[in-house]
Amino acid sequence: MRKGIYILPNLFTAGSLFAGFYCMVSTLNGDYKTAALWILASSIFDGLDGKVARMTGTSSKFGVEFDSLADVVSFGAAPGLLMYCWALKPFGRLGWLAGFLFLSCAALRLARFNVQVDTVESKRFVGLPTPAAASMVSATVLLFYHFGWPSSYIKLAILILIYFLALLMVSNVRYYSFKDPGIFKRQPFAFLVLAVLILIVVAAEPVLMLFTLFIGYILSGPVGFIMTWPRRRRLEKALRKGHEEMAGGVKKHP
Repeated sequence: MRKGIYILPNLFTAGSLFAGFYCMVSTLNGDYKTAALWILASSIFDGLDGKVARMTGTSSKFGVEFDSLADVVSFGAAPGLLMYCWALKPFGRLGWLAGFLFLSCAALRLARFNVQVDTVESKRFVGLPTPAAASMVSATVLLFYHFGWPSSYIKLAILILIYFLALLMVSNVRYYSFKDPGIFKRQPFAFLVLAVLILIVVAAEPVLMLFTLFIGYILSGPVGFIMTWPRRRRLEKALRKGHEEMAGGVKKHP
């Protein structure tokens, strides 16, 4: 700390924290649509701070800790409060417990990430990333406003969604991190055409497409987990068999 801190990446982190706090202010004022938009703004700032730090060589332990604390507010407390005030209040205790569970799982997810950051494959996240979970909350609120649905519409589905997102954050389900350096290397021309088409579709129906993209990303984890289950079971059995054979060999030849 005596050597100082890097200003630029931490300014982006502070921007993410500000967006999360203003989301809570908008929620308390009853402006839920604005609150949802500020969660998305916080996600953008959160994505930029790490990239700026890596590009400028200004990564630091202080920045990592500051980013995690900001994420607890922006992607734990803010969306939890938003969903409780917007749709879960009629459920009483079950509703505010859902908001608290979301906050707790976000904090646990971030703590586990900080502990495992040097031991887990960088291409995959273990558990649903907190910005994705919070953005899903934001996209759900915006979808309801887009179609003019009241917050009382399919309340039970919203409650289930919050519990589902919370549990995914602390699960061992793996998600693609978009940190693969190969993404930024030369790609076939068709990839550029596909990216342009996706941008056009998103621009045509931004709320609907954002919801679709987020729900698709969130479901990709459980679907991939189920599809790779047989292969993981075979690998575990092979490893277990190998350990047993090695243990038997040690006993025979002390």
